[in-house]
Amino acid sequence: MAVRSFSMSQVYAAHPEKKLTLYFLVLGFIAVIVGSLFGPFQALNYGNVDAYPLLKRLLPFVQSYYQGLTLHGVLNAIVFTQLFAQAVMVYLPARELGLKPNMTLGWVSWWMAFLGLVLAALPLLSNEATVLYTFYPPLKGHWAFYLGASVFVLSTWVSLYLVLDMWRRWKAQNPEQVTPLATYLAVTFWLMWFIASLGLVLEAVLFLLPWSFGLIQGVDPLVARTLFWWTGHPIVYFWLLPAYAILYTILPRQAGGKLLSDPMARLAFLLFLLLSTPVGFHHQFADPGIDPLWKMIHSVLTLFVAVPSLMTAFTLAASLELAGRMRGGKGLFGWIKALPWDNPAFVAPVLGLIGFIPGGAGGIVNASFTLDYVVHNTAWVPGHFHLQVASLVTLTAMGSLYWLLPNLTGKPISDGQRRLGLAVVWLWFIGMMLMALGLHWAGLLGVPRRAHISQVPEAYTHAAVPMVFNVLAGIVLLAALLLFIYGFFSMLLQPRREVALAEAEVPFAEVLSGPEDRKSVAAMDRIGFWFAVAVTLVLLAYGPTVVQLFSNLNPVPGVRVW
Repeated sequence: MAVRSFSMSQVYAAHPEKKLTLYFLVLGFIAVIVGSLFGPFQALNYGNVDAYPLLKRLLPFVQSYYQGLTLHGVLNAIVFTQLFAQAVMVYLPARELGLKPNMTLGWVSWWMAFLGLVLAALPLLSNEATVLYTFYPPLKGHWAFYLGASVFVLSTWVSLYLVLDMWRRWKAQNPEQVTPLATYLAVTFWLMWFIASLGLVLEAVLFLLPWSFGLIQGVDPLVARTLFWWTGHPIVYFWLLPAYAILYTILPRQAGGKLLSDPMARLAFLLFLLLSTPVGFHHQFADPGIDPLWKMIHSVLTLFVAVPSLMTAFTLAASLELAGRMRGGKGLFGWIKALPWDNPAFVAPVLGLIGFIPGGAGGIVNASFTLDYVVHNTAWVPGHFHLQVASLVTLTAMGSLYWLLPNLTGKPISDGQRRLGLAVVWLWFIGMMLMALGLHWAGLLGVPRRAHISQVPEAYTHAAVPMVFNVLAGIVLLAALLLFIYGFFSMLLQPRREVALAEAEVPFAEVLSGPEDRKSVAAMDRIGFWFAVAVTLVLLAYGPTVVQLFSNLNPVPGVRVW
């Protein structure tokens, strides 16, 4: 029997989405590498060690701690997370459905992201947009930053169209079937993000761009903050859900088992679609001008949105136990030992999930109408989101390289590269846990966030003990980052290719409890209806307050502090 053999050029011709995904993935990881290089300086600052004079000698364009903070936040929390989402949440449904996305529009989305990133980077690097990556007037950045960031974010709407178009085509060919799991997760994810991103788009179009171009003289800070947090909290789920999609559809197979429940995964993402956006006022508990009743409503809705994460924790823990027992694990905890702890594609997301447990608990504190006043704008807050995006999301992304890069490029992963990967993810996890402990503890002692506290070393001596943890975290994370840079480029640039790896299917997990013939699954598959419900919830939760704020605008001129 003849053996069919393809070249890599033929593989890319048959599956052009592979190259597009690779470009998004590589650009995203370059962003997180550059952004993370500023991380140790941030950590040392919260250890009362001012290393920014050294950084300024090494990189003369870095003018202040606040510029470094802006670069760190923009590249890690906005650029990396978006590019990873655009890679994974288009590629997975394309491969699951066996359909090609519209490649012309696919490359339009990549070029929009790239050019928007370059345009925004120029004022960031020249200290003309040191606005702490929060788009908070009256801090005013250069117009190129706002325009570049807007183009960058709008590239996600093209990715949204790509996925909806593939879903529509598949539905036309399979009208009686429910949407396959990975595609369902991707469609609900992108629709959630479309609703969520409207706040930031409105802020940019109505206020920030005209303001920065000099067409209007001032912006109402409360209106801008409200529109920002319309997007600012659900962007957390924009970070998380691509990782969740990998955890549901890929991790059980990496563990050697099956996903416990397909319907539970669907329900979790459907709840995120419904509940992610009408929660932003819990970031504005201290802001005047917003009725406390609406703050309380958003606080309650924020607690509800913890439910799909708790469901995810249960479903994944049960799936991992199933995998451990399928691998021969016995007894109450023997299944844990039986899991593949020598595989970084498994270890990285599992360590991220472990870090996510205290992160989720801290998030409930942040959402509390009363407890948040204790930790508001303290170091507790960056401690919290380092457990979310810097641990679970980043570790899951790192782990995905060990199955995704071979699938995209045909380049095999050597045993040495896997061992290095294990060292990286363990060091990253340990560093993040040390940092989270130090930042949370310092926050409870009143140490502020977004502050160059190492310039006033006598002000926070009462927090000396947690500061030690931040110094240690900065050192450990720098070591992890340098090892990751070496490992990432050694995998990416190696010349050896095995075409069979690129021809292989994406390693989707089998499902123990599937979607077949269930009324609940059919009901969840009415995605258009649920999208309308989600839009209605947002209008109800934001409408009265937004109308009131727009009826009483109080514009103020812009300022540049640093």
